Amino acid sequence: MRLDDLRPTNNVDDRRGSFGGFGGNGIGPVHLAGGGGLGVVGIIVLALLFGVDPSQLLNGTDTGGSSYTQNDGSPRGDDASFQFARKIVGSAEDVWQPLLQQKGVTFTPATLTTYDVQTPTACGEGQSSAGPFYCPGDNRIYLDLSFFNQLADQFGAPGQFAQAYVIAHEYGHHIQNLMGTMSSHDTSEAGASGQSVRTELQADCYAGVWAYHANAQFHILQTGDVESGLKAASAVGDDTLEKAGQGYVVPDSFTHGTSEQRVRWFKRGLAKGDMADCDTFNASEL
Repeated sequence: MRLDDLRPTNNVDDRRGSFGGFGGNGIGPVHLAGGGGLGVVGIIVLALLFGVDPSQLLNGTDTGGSSYTQNDGSPRGDDASFQFARKIVGSAEDVWQPLLQQKGVTFTPATLTTYDVQTPTACGEGQSSAGPFYCPGDNRIYLDLSFFNQLADQFGAPGQFAQAYVIAHEYGHHIQNLMGTMSSHDTSEAGASGQSVRTELQADCYAGVWAYHANAQFHILQTGDVESGLKAASAVGDDTLEKAGQGYVVPDSFTHGTSEQRVRWFKRGLAKGDMADCDTFNASEL
């Protein structure tokens, strides 16, 4: 992946090295690959993958804290990943602002919030065991950078473009929030054709829209990059995760879509970079 022409965002809250606690109440976070959106099986699978006690996620255990100590600024092994994430978010800002302006929608940037293990959010406690997520309550993308290692080692999706897809998907949720999509649909409705799946597949399509325009403007794509992104999309399909967790698939519990659907909608956005192609809510077939 070519990053030379990408501008790093300054809309950053770097909480790495801090001790996270519990935030307030609000709309639940919208996840790429984890948390309440996947249901009990998904929580258990991801908790085991990330080495976290599943009972803490299932029972909502409160450790009693709500504050954190600021980062002391010392160098870290994940600083390169941090700078990479800043550039992807910066490119998302540069891509989405004119696209929304064309639709008469005011663009306000999301804040990239990096943290370790857990952190307070407007959507409740954020935990890295749930994977990256977007919180519409505070317009922030929450990312524990260690997820990139898990993406490669546990999910079998290595490479920078796979990581970029993760961030672009979450930024897609921010675009949905700005467009009013989240407030006009019940994004918690599960099921193979439910509103939650449609929300997540549209975010996948928006990730493809970002990739199309970022490549047109900044020439980011190199050989193998698209395949890397598609592998990441496939790795976090509901059917793939449920098979890994319990050996069979329950479509009624789907919240994010199958691997095939996630790949197809990402490719749809990537094909022409047209937001109109991402209307999953009125699609007769997902």
